[in-house]
This record gives sequence, C-alpha cells and structure tokens, in this order.
Amino acid sequence: MTIREQRMDIAVGSSHVCATIVAPETLLPGILFVHGWGGSQERYLERARVIAELGCVCLTFDLSGHAATSLRFETVTREHNLQDLLAAYDTLIAQPNVDPAQIAVVGSSYGGYLAAIATSLRPVQCLALRVPALYVDSGWEIPKLQLRKEQNLEAYRETIIAAEANRALLACSQFGGDVLLVQSEFDHRIPPAVISNYREACVQARSLTYRLMRGADHGLTDESKSQAYTALLSTWLREMVFDIRRRAGG
Repeated sequence: MTIREQRMDIAVGSSHVCATIVAPETLLPGILFVHGWGGSQERYLERARVIAELGCVCLTFDLSGHAATSLRFETVTREHNLQDLLAAYDTLIAQPNVDPAQIAVVGSSYGGYLAAIATSLRPVQCLALRVPALYVDSGWEIPKLQLRKEQNLEAYRETIIAAEANRALLACSQFGGDVLLVQSEFDHRIPPAVISNYREACVQARSLTYRLMRGADHGLTDESKSQAYTALLSTWLREMVFDIRRRAGG
C-alpha cells in the first residue's frame, strides 16, 4: 500500500498548530490522534504510520502551547486546546479520501480528556482513551499549567465522580460508539479511580474494551510498552473499522 505524508498548518482563531496527514491514497476511515500535556505529534507519527497501513487516514497535530507554539505553554487554556482538536477534526474530515461517517479519535492523558469531550461536539464512531486525565469543570479560562494547583487534582482524581458532574465523563455517558480504555499499572499521575470513573461512565457505548498494561508507566517510557500499546491499538482499530464497514455494507 502506498502511503503519503503531508505537513500542514491548521488555523485556530488567529493562530495555528502544526499537523501531519499520514494516509493511503484511497477513501478510508479517519483516525485523529491527540497527544498529552507536554508532548507533541512527533511521538505519535510512528503509531499513525502503523495504523495507516490498516487502511485509514491518520492525522496527528501539535496542541497549542507545544512544539512550534511552545511560547504559549504557560498561558494556553483547555478551551484553546479543545478548539485545536475540533479544528484538527474538521481538517481530517475535509480530506477527499476520508469517510466522515468513519471517524475514530485516539487520545492519551490530557489528550484523552479532550477527546472524550470532543465526542459531544463532533460525530465520532470509535474512541480510544489511554490513561485519560480528569479536571474540574470550572476554570476553563485558567491556564492549563495552573490547574493541578488551583483544582487540587491529586485529591479530585481519587474520588468517585458522577458522570453528570464532569464534562468529560458526561460526554462518555452519552457516547454510543466503541470505546477502548487503557490503564497503566504503574501510573503515578492517573490513579485507578480516574479509570474507574471513565469505565463506569460509558453506559451507552456500543462496546467497551478495557485493558490494564502490566508494568507500564504513565508515559510508556519503556519502548517495549509503547510498542505493545501500538499493537493493542492497531488490533482494536482493525476490528472496529471492519465492524463499521460491515454495518455500512462496505
């Protein structure tokens, strides 16, 4: 299969974020990757290339405040980054070889939190969340960098949170597509209570696949764990894409 890559800028208000399209040259499902806080699209490009081989159009991008826009790292808010994600989504479905009825969003940590919220704002069929974060709903105007202190996140993330009390969990409770939820055994940032809250919220999901990655830390710093997650994600997406096509009669 011939794969093409295209670098581009995505306009977000008066600014822009950098992105890369990795895609075969046929009409295919679209997969949007959302990196975590402090990361960049570069970490996800190799994963996107693997997934593109399944017959998918993949888009990675840099959230505002990261990579080329790192000067905004201390001032960027969740709303800024959510708008980045929505702009990237709109760019993906505008590609001539993408089927807008077959879109999956893959997010890790902060990116998983944003991805969950995005399902309430754009049509999504598959949602893959690896170690998704949780934040208090208030303070969307506060810079993201200040949230851990302002919201006492360590304590908040150890509590049982009803879906209707959190924007990301509420979105998950209303999501009717397929969900992959991945937890790391040795995650010192996202405690098990957060994963449980996400898991309990997905009451209307068409399917819910949960996996605990033994021996893995939050950032998958062990390359073997990173490769294992790529294999897990690839297998799950292959199954989900096949099922979407079967239901569509394709």
